[in-house]
Amino acid sequence: MSTEIDYYELLEVERTADDKTLKSAFRKLAMKWHPDKNPGCGDSEAKFKQINEAYACLSDPQKRAAYDRYGHAAFQQGGPGGSGGGFGGGEGFSDLGDIFETFFGGGFGGGRQQSRRGADLRYNMEVSLEDAFHGKTTEIAVEVAQTCEPCHGSGAQPGTSARRCNLCGGQGKVRAQQGFFMVERTCPNCHGRGEVIETPCRACRGEGRVDAEQKLEIKIPPGVDNGTRIRLSGKGEAGPAGAPAGDLYIFLQVARHRVFERDGTTLLTRAPISFTTASLGGSIEIPGLDGQRHVIEISPGIQSGKQLRKRGAGMPVLQGRGFGDLVVEIQVETPTKLSAKQKELLREFQATETGDESPQSKGFFERLKDVWTDLTE
Repeated sequence: MSTEIDYYELLEVERTADDKTLKSAFRKLAMKWHPDKNPGCGDSEAKFKQINEAYACLSDPQKRAAYDRYGHAAFQQGGPGGSGGGFGGGEGFSDLGDIFETFFGGGFGGGRQQSRRGADLRYNMEVSLEDAFHGKTTEIAVEVAQTCEPCHGSGAQPGTSARRCNLCGGQGKVRAQQGFFMVERTCPNCHGRGEVIETPCRACRGEGRVDAEQKLEIKIPPGVDNGTRIRLSGKGEAGPAGAPAGDLYIFLQVARHRVFERDGTTLLTRAPISFTTASLGGSIEIPGLDGQRHVIEISPGIQSGKQLRKRGAGMPVLQGRGFGDLVVEIQVETPTKLSAKQKELLREFQATETGDESPQSKGFFERLKDVWTDLTE
């Protein structure tokens, strides 16, 4: 051992520390004393080696048990723990790449670069409110990079194959020593694939992909709304060199309707009614998106702006059960052209409002309704 400093003290943990605590402490100290963060500092390099040595011992259950019992003597020649455990030997970390690959993942680790998945694509589609209510099945055409059929995505001319890259030995990465560190980079010869195509496919020029139009059947479920997203797995852009394709996302936009407005599952509309209907009450029919005629009851004396609700006559719940409501806003229409008889009836009505009711005003509402009906028809 380079120096017999207590491993637990080096890692600044208690002797009862569990594996998670050890790992966290090592990670923190390794970053602090990293020689790359302290260039030219010999003390930092020595401290970094000691920390690595301590963690290599304490992270191994057998070595830790031997160390807890015998201390550093457990690893001296002839000791119960045998030899090893130092920086660059035994089961410690051989270089900076091993440390970063273990604790921070990727980047420094060896091995061939994995194939890159194809890109996800977005397609915007507008549907009518009727289609959003009932749902529909339709077809779209999308221009997208697809796997080349002649070479099956390999990029090599049919009858030939790619060979292993001589520069990286098929690993997709090359290592270079830079002072104390061993640095890995993507192989500049094969660009991380680990293989070199000597005879590229004529159809895709070695890409393994070609742009082509694909026709897809889209099923739009009832109840969709603005921003509803439909995912088609594997229908996006094909990955390079035969890698898996990405996904295609259909983003829906519901077109404006000439009669109805929408708020979630609620449908809103406005209904004009005559003065007599507003005064005497009655009923109106609203044609719904479901193909039915919904009867809305009008109570006597209703005012403009009053909203009436018809339960279950709205939009269907997306991927659920039931329907929203239909809300009808009443608009009382006032005629602009009146006949002499209609004006006379209104004067009679005005007289009843002031309490000056004459015998001629009896049955006024019945006569008013008849005359007003003639006007509105």
